[in-house]
This record gives sequence, C-alpha cells and structure tokens, in this order.
Amino acid sequence: MKNLISFRLASNTIIAINTMALLMHVLILLNILPHDFVWGGRVNSEADLIILESISIVVQTLFIFIIAIKAGYLFIGKFKRTVTVGIWVFFGVMVLNTIGNLASSSGLETIVMTPLTIVLSLLLYRLAIEKENPQ
Repeated sequence: MKNLISFRLASNTIIAINTMALLMHVLILLNILPHDFVWGGRVNSEADLIILESISIVVQTLFIFIIAIKAGYLFIGKFKRTVTVGIWVFFGVMVLNTIGNLASSSGLETIVMTPLTIVLSLLLYRLAIEKENPQ
C-alpha cells in the first residue's frame, strides 16, 4: 500500500475531501443544499437535522485536525499515539459508513458517497500503517 500512494498525497487528499464534506454540511445546515441525500434520507424534522448536521460539522473538523497533525501541518511531533488511534477509529467509521451508504434509501447517497467512503477508508489505512511522519 505504501508503494501505491504517497503519505503526502493520501493526507492531502483526505484533508481536501473532508474540507468539501465540511462545507457541504454547513450548506445543508444553512438550508442552501437539500438534506434528503444525507443521513440515509431518514431525517424527519428540522430539529433532528440541526443536531445531526452539527455533529457532522464537529466530527469533520476533528477528522481534518487529526489528519493535519499526522501530516505534520499542526503540532509537529506531538500526540503521535493519540493521532494514530484516531486514524484507526476513523478508518473503522469509514468502513461502517460504507456499509451504511449501501443500505441508504437515498440513491444519490449510495451512488456518490459509497465510492467516496471506500476511497477514504483506503487512504486512512495508508496513513494508519505509516510509523512516523515521513517529512
């Protein structure tokens, strides 16, 4: 896996994808984008939407933050073990999210998000197996 994609490309791609996802969740929360293609198309009320999208924004921000630390953009040399555990946790979440996307009642979520979560899973695995930040 290390020979197929570089550490830097994997980390930058994850940050870019998650920054776009963060923007999407903000736009959904602001009612600029429709919400029927997220959360499996099962959000029933505005209050639920606000709670779920707020959680998504916090998680996406944490995700970006952890990857930025692993990539050496923030807190260089600090929190190595915590960041590695965080990456493995997000890897597991992406695998489960892929399964959830396949079961979604939203065709758009299944068609667009399933491949995206598969790519994120593979990129996270690439970062997780890296022992040190190869600056």
